[in-house]
Amino acid sequence: MIQKDPEIKRWYAIYTRSRAEKKAHDDLLRQGIESFLPLQRKLRQWKDRKKWVELPLMSGYCFVNITRHDYDRVLRTNNVVCYITFEGSAAEIRKEQIAALKKMLEQNEFEVEINHETFSPGKKVEIIQGPLVGLRGELADIRGKHRFLLQIEQIEQSFTVEVPSEYLSAIPEN
Repeated sequence: MIQKDPEIKRWYAIYTRSRAEKKAHDDLLRQGIESFLPLQRKLRQWKDRKKWVELPLMSGYCFVNITRHDYDRVLRTNNVVCYITFEGSAAEIRKEQIAALKKMLEQNEFEVEINHETFSPGKKVEIIQGPLVGLRGELADIRGKHRFLLQIEQIEQSFTVEVPSEYLSAIPEN
């Protein structure tokens, strides 16, 4: 349950029915609820053809930006199962994490990958050039490749994107 100021909008993750992320997102938007469904274009191959399709980056997840008054309305929406919770309350997602995820998906120079591995904390870096300039996160060395890592702790999801090392700058530790 949302405890803070009921008039301020906050981001929360919701879990949707299997393969119903787009339907839930559309239903939320029709109700006037701000919703964000991270999609990525992928080339799919069938026996007779290839086609570019937009698929959810995180299967079963969608994000909503709501006030306390919208909390129950979201739960009554078709294809919405529940809020992702932490210690019994809906887990709030920081708006900076949503903005970083949107920025990562807007660029098309690098492929974004979802990663279910847990990483030990790495060096904090900021991207200083290219389409993702300004994003901050951790540098992860995965299978010999230098990759930028954005973690959303509340839903235990990590996103990685391979970024050339010259695009990165270390953030001084306090």
